[in-house]
Amino acid sequence: MKSLVLYFSVYETTKAVATEIAKQTGADLVEIEPVKPYDSDRSHYNALARYAKKEHDEDMRPAIKNKIDISGYDNIFIGYPMWWYTFPMILYTLFDELDFSGKTIIPFNTHMGSSDGGTYRTITELEPNATILKGLPIEMSEAERGCADKVKKWLKIININK
Repeated sequence: MKSLVLYFSVYETTKAVATEIAKQTGADLVEIEPVKPYDSDRSHYNALARYAKKEHDEDMRPAIKNKIDISGYDNIFIGYPMWWYTFPMILYTLFDELDFSGKTIIPFNTHMGSSDGGTYRTITELEPNATILKGLPIEMSEAERGCADKVKKWLKIININK
């Protein structure tokens, strides 16, 4: 079983969790890179939040810059931060463009109090021909402090080993 960790991260928080998952599972690690980069300066958070809301309200599909090939993978971890109580719109682009049929999707996300916001259920609706395993929501500050133990426990629960 070959595994891939796909992640979208602006502030490096989701990247930290993705890197930990890849380390513990031996999975390949690929970032979902937008054509138009988001401002990663945290002091501009309010501007990013306004733009993320605009993308959501207008049902935008931000373009993905890098070619992502999932054909050689069985298990695909997909990670993202929570934006406006859902996942960033670039995740909709990902699900629109790639065929996850027959794959096992394992979601994880970082948040500031909204857990997964129902996004794991949304993934199940968007990808009815994939198997969706129990996701891992990690509070942003916990992800930044280090999440090795939490990831290890979760991987044991979902029975994913190196």
